[in-house]
Amino acid sequence: MTSQATSAAGTDGAGSDLARRVAGLMPRAKQDLATLVGFRSVADPRQFPPEECEKAARFVADAFRELGFADARPEKTPDDSYAVVGHRPGPPGAPTVLLYCHYDVQPPLDDAAWTTPPFELTERDGRWYGRGAADCKGNIAMHLTALRALGDDIPVSLRLVAEGSEEQGTGGLDEFVPRHPELLRADAILVCDTGNAAVGVPTLTTTLRGVANVVVEVRALKSEVHSGMFGGPAPDALAALITMLASLRDENGATAIDGLAHDQVWDGEAYDADQFRADAGVLDGVSLVGGGAVADLVWARPAVTVLGIDCPPVVGSTAAVPAVARARVSLRVPPGTDPEQALAKLTDHLKAHAPWGVRLEFTPEQSGSPFKAEMGGPAYQALSEALSEAYGRPMTTVGQGGSIPLCTILRDTFPDAEIALMGVEEPKCLIHAPNESVDPAEIEHMALAEALFLRKYAAAKS
Repeated sequence: MTSQATSAAGTDGAGSDLARRVAGLMPRAKQDLATLVGFRSVADPRQFPPEECEKAARFVADAFRELGFADARPEKTPDDSYAVVGHRPGPPGAPTVLLYCHYDVQPPLDDAAWTTPPFELTERDGRWYGRGAADCKGNIAMHLTALRALGDDIPVSLRLVAEGSEEQGTGGLDEFVPRHPELLRADAILVCDTGNAAVGVPTLTTTLRGVANVVVEVRALKSEVHSGMFGGPAPDALAALITMLASLRDENGATAIDGLAHDQVWDGEAYDADQFRADAGVLDGVSLVGGGAVADLVWARPAVTVLGIDCPPVVGSTAAVPAVARARVSLRVPPGTDPEQALAKLTDHLKAHAPWGVRLEFTPEQSGSPFKAEMGGPAYQALSEALSEAYGRPMTTVGQGGSIPLCTILRDTFPDAEIALMGVEEPKCLIHAPNESVDPAEIEHMALAEALFLRKYAAAKS
């Protein structure tokens, strides 16, 4: 039987031969991924033993050592996680490509919501299920498959960095990179932690929104008081917080933070509204919010989300006026917007919309700068050709509503390097949610695209 990648790779002899090799390696890719998914590598010792991350790091280092990265090893980063780094020398004068991935994963959340065990790779309806199957262990399997398909005929020098705490956002690798540039310096950097617009649609991510998070605490009373005796004139901290949070959106549900631009336009691939509804799981009868084109709203404009609220829970609540309430607010910011300035505007907005003179306390959290790729160089040209050849259709580009702060660190540390974002993830993967999965055809196609890219890029730089 001819695989999808083999048929998509066209009639070019070298490309077809490479596609056949990739297809033949897919059982090994599944084995790799099954092993990786089996590691409960959540980089939070409060939830899972740190030994799980260490075992995953050792597996990644061992796998890449078998492929010629003789010095592949885990290196401790400032947040006490381990980044796997390594180098595979290429022919004299060849360009250097850095391969990025991460082996840590999100916690499984509600185990009962999983149809199959989260840390056991399970095939169902043509997809492979398990925590990290797509984000980002599927991309590790992709890298390994691409390099195995090339065998000894790898025409570039390669560097590797596999992060160990990306999902926790503790910034270990962000600090490690500027301190050890000699380990990661490259002409082209493949950040493989994104993916395609849809299954079978070759895609590069060209922009990322940055992020700025803050916790706001509202205090109105010395302590809770009986709602029957004092309710009415007594200021309610939770009601005050609700008023403040409601002010962050306009009547259409669009983000409306005072002093922050909200009219930016996305100039790349459109995002069909019906497709977005399906991808996001919007319930029937529930409207999209924001009153604009989906691509503008998710890739080009700021977006505010209330991530959580601390207040009395329904079960166990009493007849009392709340004295204190807190909320964690996240602001995604597009390229062209400084996250620190955006955070200041968010804080000022909340202060301005706080009623009754309640007391406020703000605790800034994670922040990361937005990113926009430069697409005019030889690496992007080679990637465009490789993706189109692997999939048998033209490549497209999208933005990413999420943030990868490391991209900005890499750009600042290696200003001459071309940075490209790609990978096996696509909307059906449900990354970060229960029942995460990956389409094995995406691993196969993207492995082929990566192998083709390494050949094309070496030729373009020779």
